[in-house]
Amino acid sequence: MTDDMLIPLDQYLASGIHIGTQQKTKDMERYIYRVRQDGLYVLDIKTTDQRIALIAKFLASYDPKKILVVSTRVYGHKPVRMFSHYTGCKAVAGRFIPGMLTNPNSKTFSEPELLIITDPRADFQALREGAAIGIPIVALCDSENLLSNVDLAIPTNNKGRKALSLIYYLLAREMLRANGALPEDGDIDFQLDDFKQQ
Repeated sequence: MTDDMLIPLDQYLASGIHIGTQQKTKDMERYIYRVRQDGLYVLDIKTTDQRIALIAKFLASYDPKKILVVSTRVYGHKPVRMFSHYTGCKAVAGRFIPGMLTNPNSKTFSEPELLIITDPRADFQALREGAAIGIPIVALCDSENLLSNVDLAIPTNNKGRKALSLIYYLLAREMLRANGALPEDGDIDFQLDDFKQQ
């Protein structure tokens, strides 16, 4: 680990997790490090790193079968499926069927105790239903996202292929270390490449 970060800084930089959009919300202002000359907001990598570590420990306190992870965004499909595969959480990669969390008569009805969403804007239906049933919601949030109904935010580029792979890889690794399924510095049986959307 470099400077107590989960991975070396250059690996974070290479994935582009810090590159936000040209819009920012008041909600996300505290996570913004600076603005580039081209108008793109840059997110603070150190904060992102700390949030991943903190949230992974929080996730580890839940039964994985009671965690639902959602990505409507195409670039999040494989990372979310792999996260689910390695941690034992449930995943919805693709369309979130309305009523999945709120309609017991729905074929897809699920009763998670915690929800992870890839983008509050793209996954608004899941966000709305998670808030309606009162479960904690973890969200990957870019510079232009709103944090209404989000309990824990991970500031990150939530649109980039490499960024989403890295975030879900680290969350899986750190969650498994925190719940004792993986030794603190031991080998893990998956790689970042396993999470990459082709």
